[in-house]
Order: sequence, then C-alpha cells, then structure tokens
Amino acid sequence: MELRVLQYFLAVAREENITKAASLLHITQPTLSRQLMQMEEELGVRLFNRGKHSILLTEEGMLLRRRAQEIVDLAEKTAKELQHGEETVSGEISIGCGEARNMKPLSRMLASFQARYPDVSFHIYTAIADDVKERLESGLLDMGLLLEPVEISRYQYVRMPLKEKWQVLMRRDSRLARRPKITPEDLAGVPLIMARRQSVRNVFENWFGDNRERLRIVSTCNLSHYNQSIMVESGVGVALVMDFTFHQDALCLRPLEPELASGCVLVWKKNLTLSPAMGRFIEHVKACIAETGEGDMDEDMDEIEE
Repeated sequence: MELRVLQYFLAVAREENITKAASLLHITQPTLSRQLMQMEEELGVRLFNRGKHSILLTEEGMLLRRRAQEIVDLAEKTAKELQHGEETVSGEISIGCGEARNMKPLSRMLASFQARYPDVSFHIYTAIADDVKERLESGLLDMGLLLEPVEISRYQYVRMPLKEKWQVLMRRDSRLARRPKITPEDLAGVPLIMARRQSVRNVFENWFGDNRERLRIVSTCNLSHYNQSIMVESGVGVALVMDFTFHQDALCLRPLEPELASGCVLVWKKNLTLSPAMGRFIEHVKACIAETGEGDMDEDMDEIEE
C-alpha cells in the first residue's frame, strides 16, 4: 500500500463521502473510487459499506483506519525530523502523559526549553500508561510520562521530582468527609470508582489488606479527573484519584492512611537515535531535576496550588 493511497482512504473515512473527499484531495471522483477498489482488492476485504449518500467503514475498515493513521503520522513525523540539519535545534517532540502532578514541573521544563530553543514544539498526548507505551514502541511518541508501577526495563528514564499521592474524592455531604484521613476500614463496602489498570488495582488491593474482600468497585476509569468528579457528584460512588486541583464546591479530597504514593518517570526507548532537539531536551530535563531538590520542588508546587 502506498502512503498516498492510505491518505486517500483516511480522507474518505473522515468525510464519509467520496465526492467531498475527492474535492479536498484535489483529484477526480472516479480516480478516488478506483484507488479505493484497488486497495480492497489488494487486501482481499471490503473496507466500506457504500450507500446512496454516504460511505461508511466496515469492521475491517475501522481496523485499517487506526493503523493507517499511525503509519501516516509516523511518516510525517519522520519527514519533519529529516528536514532539520544536525546543527539546527528545531522540530517536534511528542510526549505521552497521564494525569499527574508531575505535569507541572514538566511544563516548567517545556517552557524554559522553548525559551532557549523557540523552533522546537511539543505535542502532548494524554493517555493511560499502556496506551503511551504502545505508541512509544511504534515510534509515534518520543517520550512518555508514566506513573508507577510500570515496567521500564525497555526504556531509559529520568525519575520525576514529585510523588503522586492517592486520595479519595467524595461529596462534602458524605459521612467520610468528616474524617481527616481515610483508612481501608473506612472504604470497606463503599462504592468505589478506581483506575482500570490492573497493576494499579493490585497496589490498592495490597493497601486494603484484610479488607480487600470487601472491595466494592462499581466503576473503572482510564483517565479524566473531570469525568470522575462528575460521577462522584452524581452519587455513583467515591473515587480513588491522584491529588489534583478542582473547583467543585460540592466535592472534597481526603488523603489515605496509611499514605499511598507512586513515583513517576519520564521514559524514552533504549538505543533510540535521538534527534538534536530530543537530545538537548533530555539534557535539559536532567539538569533541571539535578538543580531542584525534591523537597524544594514539593514546596514550590504547594505554593502554586494554594
């Protein structure tokens, strides 16, 4: 399959109309229709269900759409990297991130790096660790900000300065809101909204100890503190979340007792040929972390959050 034909396929999948897609691609409708039929013949599957006024993807077409987008994105990213000379610090760095407090120190590093190298831009992709790792392996991401526990043997990494502390998000009128800290006994039998990742759930099961048999998980989430806060406010349950800043007066956060905290690492693939921009950025991150002690960073972040 040619890259050009994959771009044609993606345009039709997006517009759901051959005439409109052909116009956007600046080719004739018969040419586009012929290219799609040749692609279907080459793959031996039907990619579209064709109607009078629209053309929709089949299940096989939906699978190809995902893979085709990854291929096109990777090709564009590679072309950008090759366009810049060795002495030019420019280009794009793609970073996959979960929802974490360490986005604040990382964002500081992005800002100070761009002040020095204004021709470098950053693309931030928000997702859970498993999705970030998959995109790292395929080359769609350069780096990943991953919450532990996570398998990092395939990566080089820098440990970020902040600990990610787990807390309980609840309604202010909840009986639990009267407690300064929340214990495993407090949560026994309480409807819980928690992370979908099995490794994170294993950490919580260990934290619950003898009360793990009374875990009552009513919903799992991969990301989005906002969605979790809406669910909590609506009475679905209480949520086990990372410490974060929110603005709903009806909700509050309470820390866990004993405290449960996770580390966070910024990773990139081992034996990766680094672009000049990425090589300089890694040096910058290491220098920033070396210059700022963990205690100083925690104090700075507390001041910002107040």
